[in-house]
Amino acid sequence: TKGLKDLFLVLLTVALGQIGNFLAYTAVPTVLVTPLGALGVPFGSILASYLLKEKLNILGKLGCLLSCAGSVVLIIHSPKSESVTTQAELEEKLTNPVFVGYLCIVLLMLLLLIFWIAPAHGPTNIMVYISICSLLGSFTVPSTKGIGLAAQDIFHNNPSSQRALYLCLVLLAVLGCSIIIQFRYINKALECFDSSVFGAIYYVVFTTLVLLASAILFREWSNVGVVDFLGMACGFTTVSIGIVLIQVFKEFNFNIGDLNKPNMKTD
Repeated sequence: TKGLKDLFLVLLTVALGQIGNFLAYTAVPTVLVTPLGALGVPFGSILASYLLKEKLNILGKLGCLLSCAGSVVLIIHSPKSESVTTQAELEEKLTNPVFVGYLCIVLLMLLLLIFWIAPAHGPTNIMVYISICSLLGSFTVPSTKGIGLAAQDIFHNNPSSQRALYLCLVLLAVLGCSIIIQFRYINKALECFDSSVFGAIYYVVFTTLVLLASAILFREWSNVGVVDFLGMACGFTTVSIGIVLIQVFKEFNFNIGDLNKPNMKTD
């Protein structure tokens, strides 16, 4: 009974987290929400240590601290206002030649990776599956944000509501296909590589490419100064280091008591 209760709490937490992510994408710049998604890793590790009795070593605790500290820096230096707030603005951004060109490049890279490179090198090179999943993030996160913007006009009695419905359906289809393909290649990666290493590298590459796609589509970096840009870069680097410490070194049998042991030298 206790095990079922703990499992229910974990599933409930994950579900609430995903709902919160969707709501956040509709109200907060993507450049802030996506890196902060990493907070699920330290909080998940902390919950697992209490609910599931998993061991969290000193490096994991340090990683949790760094992730939280980096997130604070990201929040302080993030853009203070949205660049796209209406469906009309979203449609204009989606048809921008620069973004269309970027999508064509991403689609070409995905076709090369999925049909030629992955069958030959996927099981031996972790970056192949990570690249596929991360490039698909170029569709997942902007689609999620776009659905939230389009949904605001669907229930309004005006001529644009019909266009908003069509746009929402298209983005839902893109989002669904992207998520399904990502799950497929994440499962393949977990069958071939260590989940901790995959998770750490995947977070860094996925977040970087999502930020690039969002910057091209929503142009959220246009109002960010040099100081804020450097601050966000430092914050993202700090969060990434924290994630690596939590994920990659979680199996290390090391604690604070080991620092007090004398160093025994032999002649």
